Amino acid sequence: MIRTATPADLDAIVHLHTEARATYYRGHLPEEEYAGPEEVGRSRDGWARAMDRDDATVLCAERDGVLAGIAAHSVRDGVTHLTQLHVAPAHWREGIGTGLHAACVAAWQRDGVLEARLEVFVHNTRAQSFYVAHGWAPDPAHPRAGTHLVLRLAVPAAPHPPR
Repeated sequence: MIRTATPADLDAIVHLHTEARATYYRGHLPEEEYAGPEEVGRSRDGWARAMDRDDATVLCAERDGVLAGIAAHSVRDGVTHLTQLHVAPAHWREGIGTGLHAACVAAWQRDGVLEARLEVFVHNTRAQSFYVAHGWAPDPAHPRAGTHLVLRLAVPAAPHPPR
């Protein structure tokens, strides 16, 4: 089940976010930069702000009543960004990421968004493969943002219901 996050989800979101980030930052960044107390606090503040913003959406995917994935998107400087998409490692390859991605795309279609962007850690090849399989491509105008690749998606038109 995919639903909009509530403040009651905050602890579980921060835990899942920290756990997922460790899978791709470990070995590339010092642990305190992705799982240290200061970073976890910064993450908590960021997720709380995202849930409180009018121009942002935070989604939760549940499996058997447990948080299994999260996604967030927002508008910055007039551009739609997929700012977060994480699946708990215990739930990889179960379609949760695809479901969250589809929910984001459906929201963008309803809102008339034509293009979205995201940044993915250069060493996170698992995520890069996921995004490419879902239609994302490198942004030729801005291929990198520091240690992250910039990808963009031409949001497909919403499918028309059968007549």
